[in-house]
Amino acid sequence: MTSHLSPDSAASDASSPRSPAPSAPAASADSACSTGGADLLTARLVLRPWSGSELAAVLGGLRQPHWAADYPDDGDRVIAGFTAGHPEARGTYGQRQIIERASGLVVGGIGLFPPSDEGSVEFGYGVVPSRRGRGYAPEAARALVAFALAAPGVHTVYADVEPANPASCRVLEKAGLERCAGSDGLVRFRATAPTG
Repeated sequence: MTSHLSPDSAASDASSPRSPAPSAPAASADSACSTGGADLLTARLVLRPWSGSELAAVLGGLRQPHWAADYPDDGDRVIAGFTAGHPEARGTYGQRQIIERASGLVVGGIGLFPPSDEGSVEFGYGVVPSRRGRGYAPEAARALVAFALAAPGVHTVYADVEPANPASCRVLEKAGLERCAGSDGLVRFRATAPTG
């Protein structure tokens, strides 16, 4: 996903010298995640890498019974196109669909973009309107950030948000990321791996 997503969405870069970097967000009862193969599991969500059939359905406009009524939205279509054109985005460290465990419905997306040479990785996400306000976006973000910071060579995970999108700013704060100096008119949020 990119920084151009909906109110429950985000994306972003590395540490700012103005403020100390926070450590990885602490796991809570609703955000502790475990991996089941390539899936990331939280208390209420499954974060699953895109399959070829899911990409084809979104890009082809083929409605699936396991999608929320308002899935996919515009951001999901953009990410499906990106993922289809970048095979590495379908791997463990790429883009994922957000699945509501209680219903089995796909309700959004979240994903990592390739790490920079400096060990920073950007992420973005989006949750469909019908599932906003339930805490899914921060729950998914906490799980993905913790997962990314455990990856070899990654020390910073970040997201950039437009200041006119306060809902995304609140999501990232709830997910435990720290607001720091941004650029190009964007607000940056970040988390870093513990040192020592």
